[in-house]
Amino acid sequence: MLNISAIWTVFILLLLLAFVNGQFFSLCAVDDFVGVGRRYDGIGGLSGGSATSKLLIGYPDKQRNEVLDYLFKPKFAASLQILKVEIGGDSQASDATEASHMHVEWEENYQRGYEWWLMEEAKKRNPDIKLFGLPWAFPGWVGNGTQNPYYDRQKLATYIYKWIRGADVYHNLTIDYIGMWNERWYDAEAIKVLRKTLDDNGYSNVFIVASDLDFGIVDYMTSDAVLSSVVDFVGAHYPGVLSPDSAKLIGKQLWSSEDFSTVNDEVGGGCWARILNQNYVQGLMTSTISWNLIDSFFEGLPWDRTSLMTAREPWSGNYVVESPIWMSAHTTQFTEPGWRYLPHGHGVGMLNKGGSYVTIVSPDLTNLTIVIEAMSHDHSICIRPELPAYTVTDQVVIFNFAGAFENITELYLWYSMLTFDNSTPTHFQSLGTIAVSNGQLTLIVEVDHVYTLTTVSDGQHGQHDPPPPSAPFPLPFVETFEEYPLSAEPYLLAPQQGSYDVVDVGGVHKKVMRQMVLQPPIVWCVQTLYFNATLNLLGRFNWTDVEIAVDVKVGAVNGTNGVYIGARIDNGGCTTYASKGIFFFIFPNDDIYLLANDIKATNIILAGRDTGAIVTDWNRISLSVKGSQAVGSCNGVELFNVTIPLTPANGLVGVGTDTYGYADFDNIELSQADGPSATVYSGKNDKKKTLLFETERP
Repeated sequence: MLNISAIWTVFILLLLLAFVNGQFFSLCAVDDFVGVGRRYDGIGGLSGGSATSKLLIGYPDKQRNEVLDYLFKPKFAASLQILKVEIGGDSQASDATEASHMHVEWEENYQRGYEWWLMEEAKKRNPDIKLFGLPWAFPGWVGNGTQNPYYDRQKLATYIYKWIRGADVYHNLTIDYIGMWNERWYDAEAIKVLRKTLDDNGYSNVFIVASDLDFGIVDYMTSDAVLSSVVDFVGAHYPGVLSPDSAKLIGKQLWSSEDFSTVNDEVGGGCWARILNQNYVQGLMTSTISWNLIDSFFEGLPWDRTSLMTAREPWSGNYVVESPIWMSAHTTQFTEPGWRYLPHGHGVGMLNKGGSYVTIVSPDLTNLTIVIEAMSHDHSICIRPELPAYTVTDQVVIFNFAGAFENITELYLWYSMLTFDNSTPTHFQSLGTIAVSNGQLTLIVEVDHVYTLTTVSDGQHGQHDPPPPSAPFPLPFVETFEEYPLSAEPYLLAPQQGSYDVVDVGGVHKKVMRQMVLQPPIVWCVQTLYFNATLNLLGRFNWTDVEIAVDVKVGAVNGTNGVYIGARIDNGGCTTYASKGIFFFIFPNDDIYLLANDIKATNIILAGRDTGAIVTDWNRISLSVKGSQAVGSCNGVELFNVTIPLTPANGLVGVGTDTYGYADFDNIELSQADGPSATVYSGKNDKKKTLLFETERP
């Protein structure tokens, strides 16, 4: 226990200094005299929007489990209480596409992608974690070929219901919360149809969150009693810690159902600490969910490091536990969903000299946790919305405990000191216990510090052994797809348009990667609306001289027109349509090939026809780019050796199709241009056996 009497002299001096500088006390009552406030619903992270957790499943077992512990294991690190995931819709939604459970209307598959796996891993660590699903985009058939998912409300409701049922039946996962469409317009009648569909099929326990855009839906709920009855939680995105009075009075729990989106450095940690408190203090929001959960996608794609932690090198096993992980721990390790906030003025409020505090108590009022943040303006700026000016200074805070809490004699104290001058920060460290004397506790709160006072004794700054050092994507590299279960999405390829599943075609090739999308989806990225090519990326954004070789085959039925391989690809995400690089296309049914400087093939470097090299079955195509030269071949026949533009100078490599439709890819080989080959072939259809790394496939 900290000896208060031993440091009383220090307190007196600091208090005198506070008076001299005009820094008066913050007096904070902590009591239940007017009961308790709103229910605390938990802090969460969002995997999706899109494919932000893409690379994590490909990590070696040891490091993968460590990362999952930092995110989900109770009393260890972030100890997240909600996991929100994207319901894949076969379309780009920020960083990549996520696979739908129903590429086409007549089939269902609940093994695609990695969100099922991630939810299972979260549940292994914390059986009480809440699960939340939300679509960003939809397969085109949902809207009957239109861009309107509400075209047939029952079809939409059935599509979402089947995902919930698939989680239950195939993965033993209970989905707790469901939404309709991320950050797009809502349809009141569609929400009602979804509620009825869930109720009619035995899923009345699933709560609806709406509208995952802003608080505008509240105006409709006030005039539509049925809509109000079926919306269980009002979820808004990036509210800037504020909610309108109409929302506060609607009688529903309010959530910041997507927030943060800020680089996970010390300023990002300050942003996260501030909004976790102030979303309730100022906006009465009882849950805050971070987009995104983890930066586990290729560097160079949009929204780099806007996450709670970073793990984007499965080839090395390196990862970084960033400051937002520990800002989460200040609350999550000492609370549980279902606890209650105390009322404003009785345990919740703003501090006199800046900063905020919240008190969250157990239902029986036997446990109490107070979280205090004193983040300065410039050190807690989130990416959105704009943060109005304010000031914070060091201050003395006196907590007066009364009512159900009057007999507390000591509290455990944890603190974090975020730093911005290249000095070493302190993240989530225990200071033991601090005495509560005659119902009073005095704490000196310093700027850019976060504190937790709690009766809960088992918090932990969990720590695994340091991960392996960072390393570049290794060359040479080979992917044969033989190690994957059917319907899996290959771990080290990141689809930017289209959706790619592992399928078994038998014969020599056995397992291959197939592009599965047959028609334009209902998009989330409006920029991609009229762009129907597909792209699957891998590698490093700073590659310049590289060679890629791939076996390709256009589908005989519902096939695309052409396929391509590319290097120095400079774009992904919602701007995939604007990608430049060096793209080598072949159109087997027309015996045509071309080399282009952009993915749309509007800037053609050369084009030709070859009736001998290109066949309508499997083709082995290769592209070597070095300096200002590109060499391309098909089935061992050189088709071109030409000078190419030097812009872009570097980028990722990729494969894709010129339109939506089936196409198969196999035996991807990457190497440095004029460097060692990844393997030696005895024939173009031989399976290669070299793997990037050995890891157990989950």
